[in-house]
Amino acid sequence: MNLNNLKDQLVNGVLDDQIQRIYAAEPAELQSARTRLASLVDRFKTDFGGQDAGLFSAPGRTEMGGNHTDHQRGHVLAGSVNLDMAACAGRNGSQIIRVLSDGYPQLELDSADLDPVPAEMGTSAALVRGVCRAMRDRGYAIEGWDACITSNVPGGSGLSSSAAYEILIGTIVNHLFCNDELTPVELAQIGQYAENVFFGKPSGLMDQMASSLGNVVHIDFADPGHPVVQPVDFDMAASGHVLCIVDSGADHADLTDEYAAVTDEMRAVAQHFGKQYLSEVPTADFWQNLREVRASAGDRAVLRAAHFFEDNARVPLQAAALAEGRFDDFLALVEASGVSSATQLQNLFATSQPQQQAVGVALALAAHLLGGRGAVRVHGGGFAGTIQAYVPIEMAEQFRAGMNRVLGAGRCWILRIRPAGGVVIAS
Repeated sequence: MNLNNLKDQLVNGVLDDQIQRIYAAEPAELQSARTRLASLVDRFKTDFGGQDAGLFSAPGRTEMGGNHTDHQRGHVLAGSVNLDMAACAGRNGSQIIRVLSDGYPQLELDSADLDPVPAEMGTSAALVRGVCRAMRDRGYAIEGWDACITSNVPGGSGLSSSAAYEILIGTIVNHLFCNDELTPVELAQIGQYAENVFFGKPSGLMDQMASSLGNVVHIDFADPGHPVVQPVDFDMAASGHVLCIVDSGADHADLTDEYAAVTDEMRAVAQHFGKQYLSEVPTADFWQNLREVRASAGDRAVLRAAHFFEDNARVPLQAAALAEGRFDDFLALVEASGVSSATQLQNLFATSQPQQQAVGVALALAAHLLGGRGAVRVHGGGFAGTIQAYVPIEMAEQFRAGMNRVLGAGRCWILRIRPAGGVVIAS
């Protein structure tokens, strides 16, 4: 779309229905959404001087059920949230890809050179290169394009800004060069490929799937190449609660070994039964052979495997509770998951730094503020980072103020589930 026309449609409210549908935006939020997107159009015109472009968006995500189950090819319940990465992007008629994100220097790469670059590992350039390479490998001719990107997904928040970035890039390239032919599941798999192979992080597929698909989804990862995805019809507002994500303020440094130990120990239990993943081991076999498993894998591995079997079984129950409007049952399952994560998975703090237990403090504070209502649990990988709380609407502001008073301003975000995943807003 012509940039002037795109700006006019934003300013005059022509795109309001589209914005409201994508973001589940309240009427009072439409003006700020228009302003944010219009500023992207202005930046694109200033920075790249193009005539035509489109607007694109990809959301952050929250894990609602299944803590450390995806890497064992288990079940996960996840949802996209109303914080996102947005872009104004368009073709530039050359072979060069140029991406300018808030707070970062402009990256440039040649669309004709899409092999992995070791020096780029751990950078956004690696993700862009990896996404474009995966699409070229699927038979699409990828050429040069420009993008200005802005984000309100906080880094380190457990809302997976990296997956949002991957899905945003995938959505842009899919629209500009692939005729929107790639499905949300394929875009998620492409994002995971870019993160694993080009960026150098061995992530699972949950983050990308939740960002790409939107709303709430129940995913079975038994076959990662063909995950079984079941959308869950759920209206958070109708539940009488809001979703809160709280940054505990814990130090994220040097946690690689802690995360690796979870997967290594779960794998050791699976290997006791001649399997690679715990999802391949019958739960009854695990309990019937507990004595032998303890001897071969150790007690912490046994407890972490027990958590997997129990939390994996909870996910379908959580999905059913949401779909059937039994929110109190869902909350009880959230609490059970949180207890299991704390006592069996043991991912609330790093054993190498037992004096630092910010996640546990945040959980205790949240439970105190809730006073027996709602539910709270560790969110995502654990050890550091965030917790998740479901808070009655009438308590939301008081809860946020109480968390921020102890942990620091801006630590608690009140979020909504977003209906849409990676999307073209206008083009």
